[in-house]
Amino acid sequence: MAYYESVLVFRQDLTEPQVKEKADKFAGIIKELGGTVKSTEFWGLKNLAYVIRKNRKAHYVMMNVEMPGASIAELERRSRIDEDVIRFLNVRVEALSETPSIMMKKNTEEAE
Repeated sequence: MAYYESVLVFRQDLTEPQVKEKADKFAGIIKELGGTVKSTEFWGLKNLAYVIRKNRKAHYVMMNVEMPGASIAELERRSRIDEDVIRFLNVRVEALSETPSIMMKKNTEEAE
């Protein structure tokens, strides 16, 4: 089994409950493909660097995933098919981080 950090970027017109529902859908797909989701982080609605499919903002979700390397192509294929996913990125890592990501640290600092 390989470790991956998977970031999904969803359309701006989705509500937060819809984004969480979509993240759960992708977690189900990962389980169906023989993997497990170790953690999920919702980074929130962020500005995009440039307009993508008429969207200036997007909802970001990062999942730490453990799954077979052969299954990642199927996950990417399903991400491409979903019309609510603007972009996605799957990066293989040596080990999954136990601490919150830099984006989550930034969000908590802004809240304070």
